[in-house]
Amino acid sequence: MRVIRVLPMLCFFIVITVGAQESPDQLQPPGFIGEEAGSGSWPAVAQSRGDLRTHTLYRPVTLPSSPLPVFLWGNGGCSDNGLGHSYFLREIASHGYIVVALGYAIEERPLAGARVVQTAPQAVQGAAPPPAAPGPDATSMEQHFQALQWLTARNDDALDELHGHIDLDRVAVGGHSCGGLQAIKTAADPRIDTVLVFNSGVYNTPGGRSGINVGKDELAAINGPALYITGGPSDIAHANSVDDVSRITHVPVFFGWLPVGHGGTFAKNDTGGEWAEVAVHWLQLQMENDSGAGRWFTGSDCTLCTMEAWTVERFVNP
Repeated sequence: MRVIRVLPMLCFFIVITVGAQESPDQLQPPGFIGEEAGSGSWPAVAQSRGDLRTHTLYRPVTLPSSPLPVFLWGNGGCSDNGLGHSYFLREIASHGYIVVALGYAIEERPLAGARVVQTAPQAVQGAAPPPAAPGPDATSMEQHFQALQWLTARNDDALDELHGHIDLDRVAVGGHSCGGLQAIKTAADPRIDTVLVFNSGVYNTPGGRSGINVGKDELAAINGPALYITGGPSDIAHANSVDDVSRITHVPVFFGWLPVGHGGTFAKNDTGGEWAEVAVHWLQLQMENDSGAGRWFTGSDCTLCTMEAWTVERFVNP
C-alpha cells in the first residue's frame, strides 16, 4: 500500500414516467425481485413498484422502526436496467438504507462477465472501453430528482408501506462510470449530503465519451464530502478521477484505488466485494457519524491505507 498525499480537511401520489421511451418487454411486475441478500442487519431485496416504473427500489425486507437514509444510484453506461448492480445495492440496503437505482427493473443480469474479479492490472488489458455515449434508452440525471420527489410523496402517504420509514434529511448519491458523472452533477443539490464516485471522473471537455454534460468547473459545486474509488491506472476513468480530486478543495475527499480495472467489484461474491464494503463504511460515516467507519478513511494510518492491495491517493484528516 502506498499513501500518496494528504487531504487537508476543510472542516402526493406520483407516477414516474421519464427514462427510457417505452417500458421494456421483460419489465418485472410489481413486487419483490429475487432472494433477500446482504450481510447487514436487515436482509434486503430489490422491488419493482407500479408507481416508480423507471426506477428500481432496494430496501430491507422488514423495515426498521427508525427512518432510513436514502442512497440514489446511477448505473454504469447510464444503463436503464435498475437491476444491473443488484448485488452491490442489496448489500448496501441491508445495512439500513432505502436505495433507488435509476432504470427499470428489467432483468437481474449484474454486469455480465464480471463475476470473477481478478486483481492484477494486466487482467483488464484489452478490455473494451465504455460506450462512446449512452444508448437511446439511457437514464438521465433528472431521474435522481424524480426519485426524491417520489420518496417524499411515499413518506407522507399514510397508506404506503414506506410511510415514516424514509429520512430525507440524510441523502447520498453515487454511481459507476457514466452514472458517476450523473452523481457528480446531482451532488450540487443542497439536499445531497455526500457523493460516491466509482470508476468515474469528469472529462476536460464537457460530455467526453459519456455524453453527460458536466464540466470540471462544476466540481466546485459538490455539496458535501466526496468518495472517489477507481480500478487503478488500467481503469479508463482513473486519470479523470486523479484530475477531479486535485481540483476539489472545498469539501473533504477520499481517493483510493484497487487494481481491478474499470468494472470494479460490483458483482464479486454476490455482495459487491470491496466496492460495497467501502461504500457501506463511507455511508455509515457520513449518514450515521460512525467513528468506527470513519477510521477506514481518516488519517495516514486509515484502515484502507494499511491494506496491502490498496493505494490511497488522498485521505481525510482527523
